[in-house]
Amino acid sequence: MKVNRIRQNVLPLITAMIWGTAFVAQSVAAEYMGPFTFNTARAAVAFLFLLGLCGLRALWRRSRGEERAPAMSRRDLLLGGLCCGGALSVASFFQQKGLETTTPGKAGFITALYIVLVPLAGLALGKKVPRALWLGVALAVGGLYCLCVTEELSVTGGDLYVLVCAFCFTAQILVVDHFTNKVDGLALSCVQFLVMTVLSAAGMPAETMPSPELLGEYLWPVLYVGVFSSGVAYTLQILAQKDSNPAVVSLLMSMESLFAAVAGALILGNRMTGREYLGCGLMLAAVVLAQLPFPLGRRTAPSRAGGTFGDGQGA
Repeated sequence: MKVNRIRQNVLPLITAMIWGTAFVAQSVAAEYMGPFTFNTARAAVAFLFLLGLCGLRALWRRSRGEERAPAMSRRDLLLGGLCCGGALSVASFFQQKGLETTTPGKAGFITALYIVLVPLAGLALGKKVPRALWLGVALAVGGLYCLCVTEELSVTGGDLYVLVCAFCFTAQILVVDHFTNKVDGLALSCVQFLVMTVLSAAGMPAETMPSPELLGEYLWPVLYVGVFSSGVAYTLQILAQKDSNPAVVSLLMSMESLFAAVAGALILGNRMTGREYLGCGLMLAAVVLAQLPFPLGRRTAPSRAGGTFGDGQGA
């Protein structure tokens, strides 16, 4: 039980740190290649990295004389990889497209909207939601207004792309939650990135290929995002969500927004206005408030749909 508690709390925070700093690498890569090209490269690197890990794990188990892991359903693994990979492909495209015209800090905070959308999706599935969540939604809307809407009451295209990406990541989190207890986490992550590689490659002909002469400029962002943000962090996400409340795990992972803002300021020298800092503060308050253990009111028997969602139970 203690090991599970550590896994469910520490792994999402490590994931958030990697994702947050990856916004900087993604922003740099956006200057040299289109989103389909970049996502194809990162997904291919992640797939090869994870395939290697699967092979090493098999050799390690064999050297220790361990029995083979219980056989899992190939159908569940394939279906899970298709669903997770499809949702991740769409989310990553919109995120990378948005980073062409918005800063890593803003992109990180807008992406964190999934912390509110995940429990709202639970409401759509017939699960009760704490009343405090609605205050969180209001704070999130106010934060997005401060972050995205200019004085001319217009929203930049990059902000809209990242906002769509937040909805797609919500779907990816819920799909992972569905399949993570059915199949091996490392295998699921490997298939997920194989699917993402294929889907992203289909869009590459519509983009201009990056110049080989600038390989040294965009190679490190691709490798960092491919190995760490994709191969490592998304696998940690799957492992963290096993037997966990997805709303609680998503709260911890949403701290990527803080790491993104800090990394953007320290590495790229980005500076946000006072209004944007206010928006960041409102967004952070929203994602925290959405998961505080506020009571639903009078205690009632759990509904047939599964009781409460985001009810403050510890990770």
